[in-house]
Amino acid sequence: MKKLLTLALGLSLASASAAPVTLTYWQYDYASKVSAMNDLIKKFEAANPDIKIKQETFPYDAYSQKVASSVPAGQGPDVVNLYYGWLPQYVDAGYLQPLPAKDFPTATIDSTYAPMVKTSKMDGKYYALPTAVRTLALFYNKDLFKQAGIAQPPRTWEDFIAAGQKIVKGAPPRYTTLGFGIQPDGQDYHVLREVLVRQFGGQPYGKDGKTVTYDSAAGTKAMTFYTDLQTKYKLGVPNFFPGNNSYRDAFIAGKVGMIIDGSFAINTIKDGAKFDWGVAPLPVLASNPNEKDNFGSYWVNGITKNAKGEKLDAAVKFIKFLTSAETQRYWLDNVGEIPASRSLAADPNLLKNPVYGPFIASLPYASSTVFVDEAGQRKAWVDAINTVLLKGAKPADAVKQAAADEQKILNSYYK
Repeated sequence: MKKLLTLALGLSLASASAAPVTLTYWQYDYASKVSAMNDLIKKFEAANPDIKIKQETFPYDAYSQKVASSVPAGQGPDVVNLYYGWLPQYVDAGYLQPLPAKDFPTATIDSTYAPMVKTSKMDGKYYALPTAVRTLALFYNKDLFKQAGIAQPPRTWEDFIAAGQKIVKGAPPRYTTLGFGIQPDGQDYHVLREVLVRQFGGQPYGKDGKTVTYDSAAGTKAMTFYTDLQTKYKLGVPNFFPGNNSYRDAFIAGKVGMIIDGSFAINTIKDGAKFDWGVAPLPVLASNPNEKDNFGSYWVNGITKNAKGEKLDAAVKFIKFLTSAETQRYWLDNVGEIPASRSLAADPNLLKNPVYGPFIASLPYASSTVFVDEAGQRKAWVDAINTVLLKGAKPADAVKQAAADEQKILNSYYK
């Protein structure tokens, strides 16, 4: 009897030790990303039967706060998907642990990932890594272009304005079709800061990223040009459609000639648009055609302080899977974001692709802002733009205010 009890106890302990490790994974609720992750989790679990992944998603507007309130309490995710611009705050707060150097050598990451990924390295350590990176490009409605007699997408901003004026229908505030889906809090404020400021001969920040430098003649020209798209050239208005992605939804509905959006929007537009559309590089100034600029960004997967022991080992395996070449290719096909690997993104076939090509071609000259408080820095820019569009402020005054507000944020973090 004693032997039977001992045997039973041994089997019970063996069964317990063989129980799979369960990791909780969080990301915000973006349909194509959630669907892709569901498929990837199935593949990962099939290859790692001792690990189970529980995916939980939340609306974007509430996501960052949800993470910030859960992790300190020892709750929430073991592996978390974060916007790269949030990393400084999460690292400083102790929510994330560095990726183990033996599994993710810093030198290897530096040499094999897109250059923009270095903005997620702090104090010589990587705390998270992306599966993919994103740049911006011009999406345009080929059917509306054809109806307006426009043969090619615009290569210069001057051609962009001319095309938009041929496409726009109606007058403010009763537009029926927009020439350009203007949306300051979409991707436009990135265009203003990282593209237009540079194209007009300026720099948005000092070399160390700690000093605002766009309160300049170039910054004023950039703000003037962007706000003129609405106030002077009457190409459109913000929030033409309801919802957080008003400009994109309006484009998908066939009511907008052009929008500027990230490569992450490719599959959403592909699935929703019922017309012929195309992608083109961001325009340049006719007066400065060699100055090409873009904004690069990415979401990263990191390991929270909740993952310890077996969970930490499992989390390392999961992130290695999420950053593998196979996963990066899958993500490109199913979400539309560019592989984070330099070699994968340099595939000649991708560069020739009419949809992906314009995004990939801009990788060498895409800048990633080193945010320390992404939400606060975004608000400084969007508020400044809106003072011009909604209150008639002078562009120079708006830029000055944005610079003052953002410099306070930078000073608070660095000093």
